[in-house]
Amino acid sequence: MINLFSLSSANLGFNGIKLPNKDLMMNNFIKYFSSILTLKNTSMSVVKVTFRFSPILLTTLQLTFMLTFMMITLPSFAIQADDTRQVADRKSTTNITNTKSIQSYSSGQITSSTKASQTDVLKHIAQRVILGDSDQKLNKALNTERDAVVTKKYQHAAKIALTNNTTRNIATMPSITNTSRSFSDGNFAIYEGYSQLIADIDGDGYYQTFSVTFDADLITGYANDEAIVYAELYLSENGGPWVHYYSTDSFVIQGESSDDEFEVYSTLEQGFSTNQYDILIDLYQEGYPNIIASYSSDDSNSLYGLPLESSDYDVEYVEYYEEVHTHGGSYSLFSLCGIIMLLVIRQFRR
Repeated sequence: MINLFSLSSANLGFNGIKLPNKDLMMNNFIKYFSSILTLKNTSMSVVKVTFRFSPILLTTLQLTFMLTFMMITLPSFAIQADDTRQVADRKSTTNITNTKSIQSYSSGQITSSTKASQTDVLKHIAQRVILGDSDQKLNKALNTERDAVVTKKYQHAAKIALTNNTTRNIATMPSITNTSRSFSDGNFAIYEGYSQLIADIDGDGYYQTFSVTFDADLITGYANDEAIVYAELYLSENGGPWVHYYSTDSFVIQGESSDDEFEVYSTLEQGFSTNQYDILIDLYQEGYPNIIASYSSDDSNSLYGLPLESSDYDVEYVEYYEEVHTHGGSYSLFSLCGIIMLLVIRQFRR
């Protein structure tokens, strides 16, 4: 083997080159050759060290590196996935708000001795919610303002009268305002109306389920006189326009009896923001477009300022506890690294 420190410019054949340049080239060559030997020695040392490791220890080291990499990268992936889900939820909420899809479910009945219990009515409404048979789908809720509802009734009555070539007692269409105190045509009246707040899932004081009860009377002086009537119910959000939310089926009233009170249970499913709502009731005689009686929040405080919201705002609050495993994971990682170091030390002592 050549002795590195015995090399000279003569041995290497640096003839014809000036002395300073020869010495410089010699020094560079020595540095380069030394670095090659050092790298080879290091590689051989690493090979010897790893050769002394047992297969179990090598596998443990590989698993440790994999676990460390996963612990570092997985939280970032989870955060990104959570951010993506939150963005999607915000977009979904925005779409619902923009489309203003309104859904409600109601059921009406006469409050007689043969009526279904409140529990039975609410169960029936819950079944309809599952089936998707909303008032809007059944054409029981028009989601239009009161003026439009009244106008449509007169137009429909005029069309029928023209088709049948008959003359019917149709009064001139009245001017409807946003708020209207109790009204009676002299033969009919709504004696009383009140509400009941029923279901508030998230406990914020705003209810998704409520009921409205009213007593319509026929004023003729004869207790046994009867008439077939129906009612249109409206909601006004925070003093806004009256918006139709339910049409009752036709029912029979008898004189001024209180046994023919009519009640409507309603669950607001979607599209009703958290707010104060007033209620208005318009009574009609079957077959005629004229409003024969009205009753609203101007007549009873029980119909004024109801705290309501649809079920998409009335979500049950569940408290989540976020468990942070950063410290525990770090301790476990340090412990694992310590065990591996002990194994390495023991391996070298053999």
